[in-house]
Amino acid sequence: MAEQKPRYYRIADEIRGRIDRGDLEPGQQLPTEHELMAQYEASRNTVRLALRRLTDEGLVISGQGRGSYVRRAHVPAVWDWSVLESRSRHESNTNGGDQWASVVAESGREPRQEVRVSIRQPPADVAERLGLDPETAMTVVRERVRFIDQEPYALADSYFPEELVRGTPLMKPEDVSAPGGVLAQSGLIQVRYEDEITFRMPTRAESERLDLPPATPVAVHTRTGYDKGGKPLRVMVTTLPGDRHVIRYSVLAD
Repeated sequence: MAEQKPRYYRIADEIRGRIDRGDLEPGQQLPTEHELMAQYEASRNTVRLALRRLTDEGLVISGQGRGSYVRRAHVPAVWDWSVLESRSRHESNTNGGDQWASVVAESGREPRQEVRVSIRQPPADVAERLGLDPETAMTVVRERVRFIDQEPYALADSYFPEELVRGTPLMKPEDVSAPGGVLAQSGLIQVRYEDEITFRMPTRAESERLDLPPATPVAVHTRTGYDKGGKPLRVMVTTLPGDRHVIRYSVLAD
């Protein structure tokens, strides 16, 4: 005889079914705890366990004193990282924004960035990628919160060896762009990238800055750019909420 599921599993299954069928729509408030207790003839603790299960699955958002709601779906941003930051895209970008902003605008959506610039020692992993001494080297860090249609969609932190970009527009705490790219305009031409993508749950600070609901994982895309001599020029670390992005690559099979 099959083991019977706990009562709260069965309540969660029924509510999940209503969400899947569209009986409960994105953004719609669920019945209150008291209403669910009456509907299922269940204790408050059983109802809360059922709601917690749905929250952990990313289907429901619960707030203290605000009730529970069906989680809204975001319109995903679609990125082709095979060509993003390519030289041809840099040279053809004439809209005055950086490549990220131009791709968003081309999709018919509104890009915006909040930019903060500082000079500080890099994290150990970034220092290693840049070939710097983590104890003594200084980097220029451009921290950006990237918004699409007024919603935070990504965090993008770029690290540059301080001596390479001193006095360039990259020191300005604002959106900067130039034909061919700001680095290239300074004589620092990236000819090769190395990408690494990892996945994890966000930190509290990331959750707050990106306004993430519970149970939302993030992808962390780390891109290191090199000049023709193999010298690393930049490390960009982009934190991407898993519910807001689609990443594509084209790879030759030769």
